[in-house]
Amino acid sequence: MPEVTAISKFACPACGAEAVWTPAKHALVCPYCGTVSPAELNNDGSLVEENDLVAMLRAIPDDQRGWAAVRKTVKCQSCQAISVFDEKRVAQNCDFCGSPAIISMDDVGAPIRPGSQLPFKISESQVREDIRRWYGSHFWAPNALGQKAMTDTLHGMYLPYWTFDAHAECPWEAEAGYYYYTTDSKGNRTRHTRWEYASGHVSSDFDDVLVPASKGVHAALLEKLQPFPTTTNLLPYDPGYLSGWVVEQYQIDLVQAAQDSRGRMDSMLRSQCTAQIPGDTSRNLRISPDYSGQTFKHVLLPVWLLTYTYGTRTYQVAVNGATGKIGGEYPLSWVKITIAVVIALIILAIFMSSQN
Repeated sequence: MPEVTAISKFACPACGAEAVWTPAKHALVCPYCGTVSPAELNNDGSLVEENDLVAMLRAIPDDQRGWAAVRKTVKCQSCQAISVFDEKRVAQNCDFCGSPAIISMDDVGAPIRPGSQLPFKISESQVREDIRRWYGSHFWAPNALGQKAMTDTLHGMYLPYWTFDAHAECPWEAEAGYYYYTTDSKGNRTRHTRWEYASGHVSSDFDDVLVPASKGVHAALLEKLQPFPTTTNLLPYDPGYLSGWVVEQYQIDLVQAAQDSRGRMDSMLRSQCTAQIPGDTSRNLRISPDYSGQTFKHVLLPVWLLTYTYGTRTYQVAVNGATGKIGGEYPLSWVKITIAVVIALIILAIFMSSQN
């Protein structure tokens, strides 16, 4: 593994403390003296490189591993998330689940270095207000949710994703069904299906099929945060954008992610082939996709995460740090549900009695 060193350009020019990337100012800001120092970071999205998937699966070069800066790595013994952050920071609790059961990890077998990232665009103050409104928009949540699920535990972090590109040529075969109707002597109409052989061909280009590699944020929430503007706003990886932020190290490796992306592409191809089948219905669709030009990127995407405990369960609220889209979990108020059921039963009873 190549040796990595701290990058001095992220020091505050006034007091020497480590400056933190601040999305609201699009600059590095010193948390101690407040000095703003515009960062000379990579900002040309055209420099983001696609990597040949087949070649990388055979052998990952050492110069594409690590973080290109000194980082501390810890693993949560509760949710299993692996967090990476600035060397001087002292971690006391997991940023994903709040558990104090975290242990340090030696950077053995350094991960594939990210090739690009999306910087944070949504500020913390805006996220806090959006989450408060989100609380209030859920009628079936307990009234006390907004007070108990405090936003003081809000964390901004970069989550690992893989993106995959490919071209597919996909011949297909299926049975196309055509409806026809008969009427018996009593005038009853019956629908029948006539099945015929059908075949065709789909050509499709896949661009930035996203596969999340996070274990710290619940998978269902990550789906709710999509889409991320990866096809237009990605910037080449620069450790400066990560200054002051927690990064989750991927635990779904390239091989697993490539298999996942193939399944997602196959599913999209099946939908495209189904749309080509003539007739009124279809069955026994068989596809034979041939993929070429397969490339991938390891990217870091910005997410604000709030973890809170209500009763005996832990819930998460996640916010897309580039678009502000929210995906969240919340408890149900059984008091409200019980009252609603009782009212519905009363209305039903009144209706039934009025029919007698």
